[in-house]
Amino acid sequence: MPTTFNKLWLLFAQTVTILLAAVFIVVTLQPDWIPSSGVSSLANTIPINEIRQQDQVSPGSYHEAVKRSMPAVVNIFTSKSTVKPRARSGNKPNSADPLFKFFFGDQPPEEPSSSLGSGVLVSAEGYILTNHHVISNADNIDVALSDGRKLKAKVVGSDPETDIAVLKIDGKQLPTPITFGNSESVRIGDVVLAIGNPFGVGQTVTSGIVSALGRNHLGINTFENFIQTDAAINPGNSGGALIDTRGNLIGINTAIFSNNGGSMGIGFAIPISLAKQVMQSILANGSVSRGWVGVEPQNLNPELSESLGLPANAKGVLISGILEGGPASRGGVKPGDVLLSVNATPTNSVRDLLDTIASIAPGTEVELKILRNGKDFNLKVQTGKRPKPKKLAE
Repeated sequence: MPTTFNKLWLLFAQTVTILLAAVFIVVTLQPDWIPSSGVSSLANTIPINEIRQQDQVSPGSYHEAVKRSMPAVVNIFTSKSTVKPRARSGNKPNSADPLFKFFFGDQPPEEPSSSLGSGVLVSAEGYILTNHHVISNADNIDVALSDGRKLKAKVVGSDPETDIAVLKIDGKQLPTPITFGNSESVRIGDVVLAIGNPFGVGQTVTSGIVSALGRNHLGINTFENFIQTDAAINPGNSGGALIDTRGNLIGINTAIFSNNGGSMGIGFAIPISLAKQVMQSILANGSVSRGWVGVEPQNLNPELSESLGLPANAKGVLISGILEGGPASRGGVKPGDVLLSVNATPTNSVRDLLDTIASIAPGTEVELKILRNGKDFNLKVQTGKRPKPKKLAE
């Protein structure tokens, strides 16, 4: 039998063996992630590619498009002085008259009203495209640039029937003007970005797609051919830019459909092709001149066609009224005529007729194809100048 000494020696040997084995495991199997000398070994064991300049923009990012176009989008602040209404009778009293002050006291000063919108710098000379409704009736117009400068602007001209206005600012080292895109090549489903100053919070970018093209009959403008988008457009965005993914201007944001005043995913922009045409006319003539013939047109429908003795699917526009002494009246057009075409361009709706005649310069002779008493014939009519729309009562 082992002696007591041998037992103690065996126990000591086993203990030393266990301790040495433990040390061996810790030293040889140390995980790479355990810090050594205060520095994680992760950086030394896993290769990491440093971010390169060209990799800083994530795939699908529109940063470059926004960077290119955003400096050309400006904020517009307008103000109008209004006098607080006061009761009065007879001749307008003189508020400076001591007797007036005795009875009525000091009258409140004029209370300015203000509004905000957006605009797009389109030339190095300082011309800005915006909406007519943004600057209509304004006494003062200030334009805030992306670099923080604030400049006074003057109205070069505006066209309420398309809701387009052109402003002019004077300043040195203006931002690079935006580049025009081709709104005629825009397709439903294309990604678009809206830039503006919603609610006055500052320049903001939203994204969406083109939801529809050629929207009209909305009752917003006389001449409507809107790009519809679901990019968020809110109050303050009016007059701002709708751009494509390359940063080119394809539309001027104008209106939204909303039940609560905020964006509901249905916004409308004026195509840049139309806005550019209006701008060029304003810069050349100070206003927009459109053709006019002085008729009251009405769309045909099956019931109306039947009452006129026409097929239910008859094409054309009924002339339900005519301005006495106007261009159409002088040319021989009569109430009850059905207008089939203008210069061989079919007029299948009131919109067709309005757009076709408006695109013809005043003083131009046009050929109207008329259906009267079951027979069609042509009349020569010289277009007049479309009257300016009457201002709403203030």
